[in-house]
Amino acid sequence: MTNKSVEELTRLMRQLVSDVQGAPFPSEKIEPELYSIWYEHVQRGAQNCFEFLEQHFPLDNSEFKDSLKKIFK
Repeated sequence: MTNKSVEELTRLMRQLVSDVQGAPFPSEKIEPELYSIWYEHVQRGAQNCFEFLEQHFPLDNSEFKDSLKKIFK
């Protein structure tokens, strides 16, 4: 992995963490529109991270299946 790739991954991860930390605080009355905007924003960041990882750290199918099995145990 090149330094440029590490820098890009770091930027993407920082943005994703920042987005997650900015989640609307759950309260008795949460505004659906505010939550929807936040959710779409976080999903976009997560998708960018996932695509970057897939491009630079591809998993073969068996590794992916093993990961899923561990998650859903």
